[in-house]
Amino acid sequence: MTAQQQKTLDFPTRPAAMTSTSGNRSPLVRRVIGAGYHIWTRIVAIRAGLMLLAIFIGVYCGATLAQGSATRQYHIVRLPTLGGTNSGGNSINNRGWVAGYSRLAGDQRREAALWRDGELTPLGTLGGPNSSVAWPVNNNRGIIVGISQTGAPEPLGARWSCSAFFSGPLNVGKTCLGFVWEDGEMRPLPTLGGNNGFAAGANNRGQVVGWAENTVRDTTCVAPQVLQFRAVIWNLKKEGVEIEELLPLPGDTSSAAVAINNRGQVVGISGICDQAVGRLSARMAVLWDKGEVIELGNLGAPHWATATAINQQGDVAGFASQPDAGPDEGRFSAFLWTKRGGIQDLPELPGDNHSEAYGINERGEVVGLSCGATGCRAVIWRHGDVEDLNRFKGSYAGHLETAKDINDLGEITGRAIINSSTGEREAYLAIPRHH
Repeated sequence: MTAQQQKTLDFPTRPAAMTSTSGNRSPLVRRVIGAGYHIWTRIVAIRAGLMLLAIFIGVYCGATLAQGSATRQYHIVRLPTLGGTNSGGNSINNRGWVAGYSRLAGDQRREAALWRDGELTPLGTLGGPNSSVAWPVNNNRGIIVGISQTGAPEPLGARWSCSAFFSGPLNVGKTCLGFVWEDGEMRPLPTLGGNNGFAAGANNRGQVVGWAENTVRDTTCVAPQVLQFRAVIWNLKKEGVEIEELLPLPGDTSSAAVAINNRGQVVGISGICDQAVGRLSARMAVLWDKGEVIELGNLGAPHWATATAINQQGDVAGFASQPDAGPDEGRFSAFLWTKRGGIQDLPELPGDNHSEAYGINERGEVVGLSCGATGCRAVIWRHGDVEDLNRFKGSYAGHLETAKDINDLGEITGRAIINSSTGEREAYLAIPRHH
């Protein structure tokens, strides 16, 4: 790794094995719980044992709820770039690994990037000019997934979904595939017979989700898109990769999968081929569970209804067009779907008229952005209430513009504006300060 490929962050190296919220318990709580267990196993009187157990559970639950509900201050870590003036964090796992992208020097290309254990690692490409980790990945076992252009020209002239996630003059013209990165190696993922694919999320069971073109020339596609696409699960096995197609809702022609939890529940979109980026491709947000496609709904308009994240409890975050918005307006509201409450829009910050949700953790905390006439602000929703993360950023001078993912420790990643005159932006990591 060259000096340009490795840069040091301004925070201590984290234990690589940190994978749960138990690392946030105070030493006192850990000692109390441990002592309680040994006492309980030695007490003969059942009543006394139950009373002690109840006390210890209460202490633990009270500490956990206090951490999850209290308004926090954050230490903002500035994440270094690969030489360009724009970078963003789009994914953070429970080990504190941040993945996203950084533009290279000259700002003509961007490359998928991983910030972990105090180092910045460029993940490379599949032979083309651009790559990126575009969505929350949520794998804690060392797997990163994303998209990369290849060196092959796009034979049908399609822009494909990847073009919306790349910038500069080189964002089209090449085929684009989903990739898996593990142990320093980037590998392409197969399609359903078409030219292009897109990998968005993964779980801890070696399952990757996204979407891929098949060979059908779909009449619902809008030029330059030609081929139909379907949501897929790539099952990573020692002997290779198996691809599984996930069907859209009845009457729809195309689908895309964005996130998967460890129970194998998958969320994404269902619609028509359209332009292969949102709009009418996302007529409905959907959930695939045990082979069945389930309609989650939209917010009153049949476009841009996108489920972006799902936790282990099956709670789903996302965004959708507002009821009176047209398909080309791009005016959205964030939403939270639960099995009990269905799809509910989440509030914007006062004075704003647009919001998007991207990440959700096991506490049910949702992160995203809220936008108005003066721009966008990174936000967090707790129990349905929205808060501007810029209120809790301490001495950090940048403007937190987006929050793209949150892990079970409450750590958040996204993108911040550090020079409003030039438009320079940087990836950040927000670490809660527990008092």
